[in-house]
Amino acid sequence: MMKILVLNGPNLNMLGIREPAVYGRRTWRDLVDLILAHARETGVFAAVYQTNSEGELVTAVQKAYGRYDGLVINPAAYTHTSVALLDAVKAVGIPTVEVHISDVSKREDFRQVSFVRQAAALTVAGHGFDGYTEAMDYLKKRYEAEGER
Repeated sequence: MMKILVLNGPNLNMLGIREPAVYGRRTWRDLVDLILAHARETGVFAAVYQTNSEGELVTAVQKAYGRYDGLVINPAAYTHTSVALLDAVKAVGIPTVEVHISDVSKREDFRQVSFVRQAAALTVAGHGFDGYTEAMDYLKKRYEAEGER
């Protein structure tokens, strides 16, 4: 069974409260439930982790090495600032999809820079919570195409 680690960065635990005009009213718990339900429906194992700490995100990526077949990551604010996170994703070599709930291309200038994108196989932005399930589906198809078991 394929294993996917879904990582979320700072302030995503505040979904439903934080800028509802941008992120909607659905909560962090709603997102976790959606991810886990989609994993069950598609026959993959998914673990979901959120932290407000850059170092903890880097450590989570490193610990995924040899344990997970794919990463879905929403680095949140660290998207635009963290070379350390980019280096961790590059180091482990796990197929990675970068996800953003909002369409960052239509937001502030500083949000146009993504360090993690340089190591990601795909970026999904502006699809709301569905971006996570799209990322999982992409990773599963890639995994199956590579003949992994």
